[in-house]
Amino acid sequence: MSNSRKPAVVTRVQYGALAYRLRGGSRPQFMLITSRETRRWVIPKGWPKKGKSPQHSAAREAFEEAGVVGAVAKRPIGSFSYEKRLKNGAVVVCAVRVFALEVSRQSKRWPEKQERVVKWLSAAQAAQRVKEPNLGEIIRRMARRYDGHQPALAARTRARTKIK
Repeated sequence: MSNSRKPAVVTRVQYGALAYRLRGGSRPQFMLITSRETRRWVIPKGWPKKGKSPQHSAAREAFEEAGVVGAVAKRPIGSFSYEKRLKNGAVVVCAVRVFALEVSRQSKRWPEKQERVVKWLSAAQAAQRVKEPNLGEIIRRMARRYDGHQPALAARTRARTKIK
């Protein structure tokens, strides 16, 4: 009988921003960016920032990765998981807590502008482009809030964030 054990799966928490904008009373558009390594379509996300709230960490990632600023929800609107390969070759499972971010402006310059592509898409297009099914469902659910004429989640639970 073999005593081989599978290595323990490490799960790490990340915070992400589902950035959206409203244009002239139309349906919301959702922002996706490309990842730096694989170039797949993702939302801005990253590790917790020391001394910062989860929603502030998500808003900070949105600025660093896509140059967007706005009102971020105080509570997550959903979560999804994915596997991330670290620089040392290890693979970890990342559990991403997603915060709605109603974009008020996009900067002309931001830290990762030269490393990523930013695209504004309809809910259907965005949900189709992301690899993670749970993230696609979060996008579709957020879009349905507008179909039912419900106020946006970020607008109801506003937390202005200062990006420093």
